[in-house]
Amino acid sequence: MEDCFLGSWEIAEDYETLYSLVSLDKSEIKRLEGFLNYNRKLEFLSVRVLLQIILGKDARILYDQNNKPLIKGGSWQISISHSYNMTSVLLSKNKNVGIDLEYMSHRIEKISHKFIRSDEIITDDPENKRYHMYIHWCAKEALYKICDKNMLNFKKNLFIKPFDPADQGEIKGYVHSDKKNEEFDMLYYRIDNYVVVLCCKKIEL
Repeated sequence: MEDCFLGSWEIAEDYETLYSLVSLDKSEIKRLEGFLNYNRKLEFLSVRVLLQIILGKDARILYDQNNKPLIKGGSWQISISHSYNMTSVLLSKNKNVGIDLEYMSHRIEKISHKFIRSDEIITDDPENKRYHMYIHWCAKEALYKICDKNMLNFKKNLFIKPFDPADQGEIKGYVHSDKKNEEFDMLYYRIDNYVVVLCCKKIEL
């Protein structure tokens, strides 16, 4: 996507190795030490590694009241996602961004009724059905993030236009709520057993 920077990191390092790759300030160290889960610590560090590779050692992530990540200084928009041992960040200077990454592990069919609408079409092909559902889930997560986590219901307020799933492609996402009615161009792709969906839209001043 034009004017957007995408970075992905496969976590193969241990804690000490990742820690040595980043420069953290006191508030980041405090936040890192507050995580009890070892994998959560790795995720936190891998995001900072990616960010500092793309923007430099002085780049810092802050969080708003909704826990939405922000870049200190306000000159960049950022969206973050991680699943199992993969982390991704999407950045832009002049566009709102949203990204979601998921490892296809559990039987998503069991919860599909919570986010798939009756007017959204899922393939009957057994080899692609789960993948198709994961694209819908990731797309709606990305829309939720780009709309600032604004109390959106995945089934009521978010709609993915029907499409045939491929290894990568473009799809249309729609947000309909009391506060927002917008269409979004979205990209999706597959890396091994991971699904990634991203979207961006020019900031309206």
